[in-house]
Amino acid sequence: MRLFDLHCDTLYRAYTENSTLFDDSFAISFNKTDGISPYIQCLAVWIPDEYRGENAWELFCGCVELLKKQLSNTDIIWCKCADDIKKVCREKRRGIILTVEGGAVLGGDIDKIREIYDMGVRMMTLTWNGRNELGDGIGEIDDRGITNFGKECVRQMEKSGIIVDVSHAGEKLFWDVADIAEKPFIASHSNSRSIAQHKRNLTDKQFLCLKNRNSLAGMNFCAEFIDKNKTNAKMYDIIEHIGYFMSLGGGNCIAMGADFDGAELPEDMSGIESMSVLYEGVAKHFGQEIADAVFFGNAYGFFTQNLN
Repeated sequence: MRLFDLHCDTLYRAYTENSTLFDDSFAISFNKTDGISPYIQCLAVWIPDEYRGENAWELFCGCVELLKKQLSNTDIIWCKCADDIKKVCREKRRGIILTVEGGAVLGGDIDKIREIYDMGVRMMTLTWNGRNELGDGIGEIDDRGITNFGKECVRQMEKSGIIVDVSHAGEKLFWDVADIAEKPFIASHSNSRSIAQHKRNLTDKQFLCLKNRNSLAGMNFCAEFIDKNKTNAKMYDIIEHIGYFMSLGGGNCIAMGADFDGAELPEDMSGIESMSVLYEGVAKHFGQEIADAVFFGNAYGFFTQNLN
């Protein structure tokens, strides 16, 4: 099986829990990925809403330093350009893409965008659930959308080569980004609100916007995002979200955004080792060509086209 996953919090967990990317108690352990080839995993540095300013920056830098140490003396490729991703695919190896979950990492300093790019970041959500200098997350009741600083950041991210991610964005912020962005942007880990009425999921209109801009929506495995009653969430519910987005004509812009190590999973899933079972389920329902596209091909095509 080939896999390209747009979001996990494994790096954040490894740093904050004084552990490693090879911890078998985590949902993702690179010890458990031998059967996946090629495998590209986006590793997020989550910036919780209680982290702002220098605290947010120190958290980010700590995660990056840990990542450097963890990847040394391994065959895992840190993908920073399209050619790196192509190499992972060509040589059937493992690769990672560094991302940030929360624009608060910038601390209101637009020059930090170039700095995090130079440190290896290639995708960033503008917010987490709360409000920061760029705009309002989905958890803000008084959703005021993007700020003037946020507008400058979107333009600078596109110029610098960092993909804009609108998962966790408030709805007004989403549409503000749609108005401003000149390049495709991503919802790295967001499902269908028509299937599960959760504010973190995408409306049909939002998904169609992503589809029409040749963007991506990554399927999130968080139990309460895939089923209205999270106690009933099962792996099959993920297939239902995929099928619904396909019914909207979005087969080319569905990907995986599992949110491993950052979400409560359905009771019949344990982590990265569950992906092969899910792949077989998607292939059974929609055919192997669709399964290959959703699990790898769509994301591979997007990143090789949109990374410098």
